[in-house]
Amino acid sequence: MPPPNTIASEIDTYDRISDAITFIRQHHLEQPNLSTIAQHVNLSDYHFQRLFTQWAGISPKRFLQYLTLDYAKSRIDQSQNLLALTAESGLSSPGRLHDLFITLEAMSPGEYRAGGAGLNIRYGIHETPFGYCLIALTPRGICNIHFLPSADEQASQKQLQTDWPQAKIIRDQTATGNVCDQVFAASPSSPLALHLKGTNFQIQVWQALLRIPQGELTTYQTLATAMGKPTAARAIGNAVGRNPIAYLIPCHRVIRRTGELGGYRWGCDRKAAMLGWEASQIKE
Repeated sequence: MPPPNTIASEIDTYDRISDAITFIRQHHLEQPNLSTIAQHVNLSDYHFQRLFTQWAGISPKRFLQYLTLDYAKSRIDQSQNLLALTAESGLSSPGRLHDLFITLEAMSPGEYRAGGAGLNIRYGIHETPFGYCLIALTPRGICNIHFLPSADEQASQKQLQTDWPQAKIIRDQTATGNVCDQVFAASPSSPLALHLKGTNFQIQVWQALLRIPQGELTTYQTLATAMGKPTAARAIGNAVGRNPIAYLIPCHRVIRRTGELGGYRWGCDRKAAMLGWEASQIKE
């Protein structure tokens, strides 16, 4: 086995990180600290922290937090109370559980458990320059814009109910029609209010996307550097792919550094059409 502080070949790096991820997954309820995980893969704390962050795009601590959050979310409906859920998740106090939800899910454990209870979501299906789309609104702003293969009302309701399981879903073509006209206007007016549901990191990425001007492109790596997270291009790419508000949050303006379009949640042909349409608006 290589000496403890040696950063070896790419194969060795992959093996170490894979081993560390497996260890964290198996022991996340014990909340292992950095030293425990680093010792398991025979690295110093410093080298393990740097190697893991460089490879995964997030720190070991944040990776452990995501696993803990996923576990808490899977158990929140079965646990008797937040104190019991805290103990099950391996955390020392309900305050730590609350902070974990706020930091990574942008809502409290109670709000997550409610699943949108008491919230009215109005939606409509509209024709746009890029095909049919679902637009959904809460009193706080736009919560979803999804492109659709067809004007399938049942599938649209199912999508919203998955995202907001306890909310009341109401068809309102008039309200969403007015928003649709503003979203896809050739010359957009004032910014529209958004109701974003995601982790703090995802919301930071989506906010960064909003700063990309119409007609301009960026790369995942450039976006990561602009956010002050130059090693997190992979994690940022994942957050870009989870964007819940198509077109308005312009994830279509992010391409690969090779110049290729790259993937797009709603299809590469649609992405190309958007970029071409925006370019034509700038020229005019």
